[in-house]
Amino acid sequence: MRTDSSPGTLPAREHLPAGDAGTPVLDVVIPVFNEEKDLQPCVLRLHDHLKRTFPYAFRITIADNASTDTTPLVSRRLEAELPEVRAFRLEQKGRGRALRTVWSASEAPILAYMDVDLSTDLNALLPLVAPLISGHSDLAIGSRLSRSSRVVRGAKREFISRGYNLILRGSLQARFSDAQCGFKAIRRDVAQVLLPLVEDTGWFFDTEMLVLAERAGLRIHEVPVDWVDDPDSTVHIVKTATDDLKGVWRVGRALATGSLPLDRLARPFGDDPRDREIKDVPSGLARQLVGFCVVGGLSTLFYLLLYSGFRVFAGSQSANALALLVSAVANTAANRRLTFGVRGRGGAVRHQAQGLVVFGIGLALTSGSLAALNAASSDPAHSTELAVLIAANLAATVLRFLLFRAWVFPDRRDDVDSTVVASHVPAHNPSSPTCSTAGQGSYGPLPQRPTGAPHPTYDTDRFRAGEAADGNWRDATMRLQPVRPHDTDTRDYR
Repeated sequence: MRTDSSPGTLPAREHLPAGDAGTPVLDVVIPVFNEEKDLQPCVLRLHDHLKRTFPYAFRITIADNASTDTTPLVSRRLEAELPEVRAFRLEQKGRGRALRTVWSASEAPILAYMDVDLSTDLNALLPLVAPLISGHSDLAIGSRLSRSSRVVRGAKREFISRGYNLILRGSLQARFSDAQCGFKAIRRDVAQVLLPLVEDTGWFFDTEMLVLAERAGLRIHEVPVDWVDDPDSTVHIVKTATDDLKGVWRVGRALATGSLPLDRLARPFGDDPRDREIKDVPSGLARQLVGFCVVGGLSTLFYLLLYSGFRVFAGSQSANALALLVSAVANTAANRRLTFGVRGRGGAVRHQAQGLVVFGIGLALTSGSLAALNAASSDPAHSTELAVLIAANLAATVLRFLLFRAWVFPDRRDDVDSTVVASHVPAHNPSSPTCSTAGQGSYGPLPQRPTGAPHPTYDTDRFRAGEAADGNWRDATMRLQPVRPHDTDTRDYR
């Protein structure tokens, strides 16, 4: 699991302003592997649909995953014939690798992808990307499992799909309904921060991306879709299911250990009226109180069980000290992760040391209470001891929360500037408009599709690969092989 840090906290979502610019608003990626038969009708149909229904400039990018048939030739011919089509080839297989590579290098503010079989009705495309353009959502997915979706597919695929989503809900607490539908979109500013954290390069790429986005608090919009199963699909179901289960285990373990810097993906408060600052109430206080009370209640039960067990072979003071020490370590770790949202191992030792200081204060309170009880009665009943300890622990709990919030886990977000890496401008086209994510995170004017003028052309000879392959922006360029000179028929794509 990747643990490299992200560029910074994401800015507040904003509506992409309308305007006239040369950069496409939407870049639809079609990942393909040996799809020489389906690629032409897919691209022509998608292109026709976007020309008729999408109100802004767009691009269709064919991401060839090391095809061994004539798919690269078909891609280049489509690129030459349609100005809005770009062909791109990777020499390694993997749908996730292709999406990460193309998305990382694209300058379009909205990035999408769909399967080449076009099983999903294209009428759902505009509803898919509209919430991203408006600034309402960070990601959008098509759902075949929504009640209003209309789906035609066999019982086997239906069972596998629903079973897989049940596994995600039970193991990773996923709340989105359909992780595997090949119909998704993401804002480019979100992709720049999220994609470096996604490790999978195959079919699990979608699921991992959605789980991390959801855990980071990003908003995922779901669109019910009409979907017809492709009986000629080349997906290997057993192998894909096995790889997905391995991915679920890997991501679940990473989330459990806190090894991912998901706090870097957090959106600032302010997008929702309920997030408005309330006078004299510190930010996040209500949520932290609820989390602290839950952890505190469980810690108290754990402490009492430990005390009762230690009391069998030790005196009251020794049993209290041992039980409080063990429960304090567990309490600090739980509050660190669940209440105050601190992830990762950085500062864990210091936090535990500070927690032990807080433990010392609690020990003084509870030990003092026991000493006072023993002074008042030479042989107090066990129930009386427990009652005194509960009262002392309540007082210690209030003090522990105040010390945790103000000293152990102080909120330093106000002291940290939100920084997001500025958008990358391809070297070969320095004059093209950019979609900057710096500052307020707003994009430049939203490109309109020109009317009554020739279609805009794009430089399709060079395509930057950069961060997609290894996480670093390099001066790497990927070139496509030229079309065979004797292939002159622009319509026979096979």
